[in-house]
Amino acid sequence: MMRKLNLILLISIFMVGSAVAKEGMWLPSLIHKLNIKTMQDMGCELSAEDIYSINQSSLKDAIVALDRGSCTAEVISKDGLLLTNHHCGFGEIQQHSSVEHDYLQDGFWAMSKDEELPNPGKTVTFLLSVEDVTAKVLANVTDDMSEGERAQKIDEATRQLEREAKGDTHYEVYIRDFFNANQYFLFVTETFKDIRLVGAPPQALGKFGGDTDNWMWPRHTNDFSMFRIYCAPDGSPAEYSEDNVPYQPKHHLPISLKGVKENDFAMVFGYPGSTNRYKTSWGIDYTMKVTNTARIVAREKKLEIISDYMATSQKAKIQYASKHASSANYYKNAIGQNEALTKLGIIAQKQELEKEFTNWVNANAERKAKYGEALPLIEGSYQDVEAEKAMSYAAEALLRGPEIFMFAYRANQLADLLKKPEENKDRIAAFAARLEGTLDGYFKDYDAATDEKIVAALMKIYADNNSSKYYPAFYSEILNKYKGDYEKYTAKMFQKTIFDSKEELADFLENPTLKVLEKDMAFQAAVDIFDMYRSTSMGLQAGNEKLLKGRRLFVAGLMEMQPDKKFYPDANSTMRLTYGTVMPYDPRDGVTYKYYTTTDGYLEKEIPGDYEFDVPKRMKELLLDKDFGEYADADGKLHTCFITDNDITGGNSGSPVINGKGELIGIAFDGNWEAMSGDLDFEENLQRCINVDIRFVLWVVDIYAGAQNLIDEMTIIR
Repeated sequence: MMRKLNLILLISIFMVGSAVAKEGMWLPSLIHKLNIKTMQDMGCELSAEDIYSINQSSLKDAIVALDRGSCTAEVISKDGLLLTNHHCGFGEIQQHSSVEHDYLQDGFWAMSKDEELPNPGKTVTFLLSVEDVTAKVLANVTDDMSEGERAQKIDEATRQLEREAKGDTHYEVYIRDFFNANQYFLFVTETFKDIRLVGAPPQALGKFGGDTDNWMWPRHTNDFSMFRIYCAPDGSPAEYSEDNVPYQPKHHLPISLKGVKENDFAMVFGYPGSTNRYKTSWGIDYTMKVTNTARIVAREKKLEIISDYMATSQKAKIQYASKHASSANYYKNAIGQNEALTKLGIIAQKQELEKEFTNWVNANAERKAKYGEALPLIEGSYQDVEAEKAMSYAAEALLRGPEIFMFAYRANQLADLLKKPEENKDRIAAFAARLEGTLDGYFKDYDAATDEKIVAALMKIYADNNSSKYYPAFYSEILNKYKGDYEKYTAKMFQKTIFDSKEELADFLENPTLKVLEKDMAFQAAVDIFDMYRSTSMGLQAGNEKLLKGRRLFVAGLMEMQPDKKFYPDANSTMRLTYGTVMPYDPRDGVTYKYYTTTDGYLEKEIPGDYEFDVPKRMKELLLDKDFGEYADADGKLHTCFITDNDITGGNSGSPVINGKGELIGIAFDGNWEAMSGDLDFEENLQRCINVDIRFVLWVVDIYAGAQNLIDEMTIIR
C-alpha cells in the first residue's frame, strides 16, 4: 500500500529550536513563532504584528520588490516616495541621459511632481499575504512516485490553488517551494506599473569607488536613488497616464536622524534573490570550477572591450554605463566567491557535515530506507560535467555576452510565421510592428563595432573551453571555411546581417520575407546557438531530476537529524527579514575595521577626473566647509556608511535598514569581500552588510541638491 509523506511532522520541525545568531533569511509571516523573542532580547521594540500583519498596517506594507525582485525599495512618504540604491535605478538614469542632459554625471532632481520622469516597464510589487499550503500541495504525493509523477501532482495542485486564491481580482498569486521542495507557501501580491524617477545623485556620489570599491569595506558611496509610485485615482495599479496620482501606502517608514552606534539592533527587510546554503561539497566544487570560472573568463574579456569603447566619448560612456555595471558586478562577485570558498575551507566543512549525515542515516534501517540515496544521487549527478560546462559557457559567452544573438533571435517567431505568409498575414504585421517599436530603445545604447569585437572574442572563448560536440552548427563553417579565424568570420557576419543596423532592420520589417532571414548570418547563428542549448539541456534532464530528488531528501534528512536547530529556507526572491547588530570586524590578522565611515575618507580617496574617484566641485566645497546641517553625527562629522552583521544577498540591494523602533537608519547596498562565500555558506565572524547612512542620503537631498520639497514630505525623527 502506498504511504503518504508525513509532511505535517516535518513542518513542525521547522518551528522549534535555536539558530546561529544573526544568520538566517526569515519569512516575516513566521517571525511570531520563530524569532520575535530573540529580536526583542536584542533590542527590537516592535511586536510581530507591527512587523508583519494582514489585518493592520505593518512594516511589510512599506517594503516593495523592485522590478519583480531584482532589487528592493521602501516607501518613505504618504505620497508613495521610494528609496532604493543608485545601482537599482541606474538603468533608468542611463535611459533618461543624453550628452545634453547627462543625469549619470550630473544627477537628477525633480523639484515638483510634474518634473518626475516615467519609466515604462519598471514595477514595484507589494506583498499582501502569505499562506502555508504545504499539506494541500502534497496531498496526492506519495513516496513511491517517480520524480516526474511527483512534479505533475504538485503542478496540478499548485495551479488549482493559485486559481482559487486569485479569483477575479487583479492581484498576482503564486506558490513557491522552500527547503528544496519540502515546503510550499502561497503569496498574494499587488504590482504597480507607473513608477517615476524623482531623484538621483551624480555618479561620482552614487557609484563612488566604482568597480574598485565594489564588495569592499570601508566604503564611502552614496548609493541611493528615488522614485515615486503612481496609481489610478481610485488607488488601483494602472499603466502610465497623466491622470494617475501619487499612491497612498498603508505604511511608510519614518526616518531617524539619531544615527547608529556599535551593538545597536538592526533589521533588514527585502527580497533576497538566491542562496544555496544547503548545497553539498560536490555542488560547491562545481560552482567554483564551472559556473564561476565561465563567468570570470567570459566577462573579463567583455568588460575589457566595453571599457575601451566607453573611453572614446561621453556618448559612449552613457551608452554602455549600465551594461558595464551589470556585467562587472557579478564578475567581481565570482572572483571573490572563489577566493572566500577556498580561504574558509567551505568544501571541507560541507564534507564534514555529509560524513555526519551518512553516519546518522546508516545507524538506523528506517532512516537508511528513507534518506540513504540522498547523497549518492547528488554525487552521481556531478560525475560528468562536460555538458553542464558547455551550458555555463554558452550562457556567458554566447547568450549574455554579445547582444546581437539574443536580439536577432527575437525574429524566430516571425520566421515561423513567414513560412505561410498569406495565412499569417495579420500576425506577421502585428509581430513586425511590435519588434519595430523596440528599435529606438535598443539601438540608442548599441554600438555595432563594439558588439562585433565582443562576438569574435567570446565565440573563441567558448570554443577554447568546450568539446567540439557542443559547438553550435555554424562553428563548422568557422573552423573549415574560415580556418578558425573568429574575427574574419564575425566581420563577414556583421556585413551579412540586418540586426546590427536600425535602418536596415526597419526597412526589413516594412516588408519581411523568410528569404532575408534565411540568408542573415547573425540570425542563423542565433538559431544554431539556441538549438544547441536546448538539445544539451534536454540531455541533462534525467540527471537534473536525480539531483533535485537528492537535494530534497538531503534537506529533509538534515532537519530530522538536527531537531533542535531552527532552519530557514534559501532565498528565492520572496520577502525576508534578517536581524542583527551594528558591528565592526577583523578581516585579517592585525586589522580591525570600524563600523562606520565619514566624508573624511571620501575626500581622502579623491582622484580628480578619475571615472571612479572624482569628487564634484560643489561636493568638495560643502564638505571642506563642514556644511553638514542637521545631519552631522554627535562627533561633528558627516557619517557616510556603516556595517551590520545582517544576512543579505543579491536582491537585497536597496533594502531598508531599520532600527528597533521601526525607523529607517540606512539603505543596504553590498556585502563584504571577505565573506563572498555567503550565498553558499554564512560566515558568522566575517559576514557584513554594507549600508549607506540615511543621514548622508538626506544631506545630499537637502544640502547638496536643495530638494527641500522631498525633505518636506518625509516623516523625520530628530
